[in-house]
Amino acid sequence: MTLIAVIEDDAPTSQQLRAWIAAARPDAQVHAWFNRDEAEAALLRERYDLVLMDIELGRERNAGVALINTLNKHRPGTPVLVVSAMPAAIYRSIMKALDAWDYLQKTTFEEADFIETLLDILRATKDRTHSAPPAATTAAPELVLDPLRQGSALWRGQRINLPLTAQRILAALVQRKGEVVSYEELYQVVKSGRNRDNIRKHVSTIRDAFRELDEGFEAIENIPMRGFRWSGP
Repeated sequence: MTLIAVIEDDAPTSQQLRAWIAAARPDAQVHAWFNRDEAEAALLRERYDLVLMDIELGRERNAGVALINTLNKHRPGTPVLVVSAMPAAIYRSIMKALDAWDYLQKTTFEEADFIETLLDILRATKDRTHSAPPAATTAAPELVLDPLRQGSALWRGQRINLPLTAQRILAALVQRKGEVVSYEELYQVVKSGRNRDNIRKHVSTIRDAFRELDEGFEAIENIPMRGFRWSGP
């Protein structure tokens, strides 16, 4: 049985998230926790298939960060989906650096977005559990991608902090190295916002992440009116 923890101090929000989980995975057993101490004890006691958590719990502004650190130490590999009101532009990269799977900002996503993210994570972890531990796939000598897209991509041995959707777009571009990947094809790897402006924003995020490590990064070409092309090594 799939076991999921929902760690959220706001009762109506917790109830809403649990209702969405029940609609998507009626076979799952869901435990609800409302403060850091109870949640931490549960995380040490149980091995969850997925943990959903807020960052702020009560008066503890960064309780979620402490809980992720607990998981990384005692339950490594447990997928975490952060659902928080904190600005995604600031906190998504922080959560990614802590190895959270994805970050959803409250009030900016709908039920369909939540369910698709939830199911994506559960499918990926199921595939990982029922197969031999995969070696990282080397897409190029300087770039390493995780085939399940859980672990961060590496550029010249350094971690690239990218949200899950940006990782999917990067993988789609690298897989078609040297070819133009159209906007329409890239729409297939995003959950929402299937329009050119949104794709361009994701690509800009990818470029910025690479340039934090390599100021001269120019491996993603913009092909006017068509899409993008990976021209890296």
